[in-house]
Amino acid sequence: MNKVLFISVHPDDETLGCGGTILKHKANNDEIFWLILTKGNQKIESIENFNDIRNKYIQDASIEYGFDKTYKLNFLTTELDIHPLGEIISEIKQVISLIKPDIVFIPNRSDVQSDHRIAFEAIYACTKNFRAPFIKKLLMYETLSETEYAPALRENSFTPNIFVDITPFINKKLEIMKIYKSEVMDEPYPRAMSSIKALNRFRGSRIGVKYAESFMLLFEML
Repeated sequence: MNKVLFISVHPDDETLGCGGTILKHKANNDEIFWLILTKGNQKIESIENFNDIRNKYIQDASIEYGFDKTYKLNFLTTELDIHPLGEIISEIKQVISLIKPDIVFIPNRSDVQSDHRIAFEAIYACTKNFRAPFIKKLLMYETLSETEYAPALRENSFTPNIFVDITPFINKKLEIMKIYKSEVMDEPYPRAMSSIKALNRFRGSRIGVKYAESFMLLFEML
């Protein structure tokens, strides 16, 4: 049995990038944990009491996935850049040190969203083997409407080298995504339900299964 930590900058990142993989780890009786780095920022939201709505999303998603524990930090969405990187590292490090996960899933380093890029730097700093020798595997996931919108430069490409068959879990993943009502987009945009399913179908075709999620493996201890 493994301890698996899924880190999302904003709630819904985990479902878009690795919802099926979360469900698969749960089905395999692994301990699963969720760390969310930011909370709702009412200054940029048109929906009244959005943070309360967002907390309800988190509560409902946590139940559906069956997380052993969910951790929430208090950084505001879109404002990670106003904090010293060391402060963000310190907050993340506390949670990682408490859980001592074997496997960690993290946002992609080149996502167009600035919170994602800053989060990657902070998280990666926490996973050095002399700081977290218990981590055996570190993987980046893709987030629709963020990963594919990175500037079309070679160093920004998301080139997966790990694929997880999520065929038995695709319908449950899509149902959980519907919890995030304010984040699901209309057709034909990236976070439309059909787009999410289509990406998983495309990734599945790469390994000869119906649906898959893909990751970039950054580190593995054999």
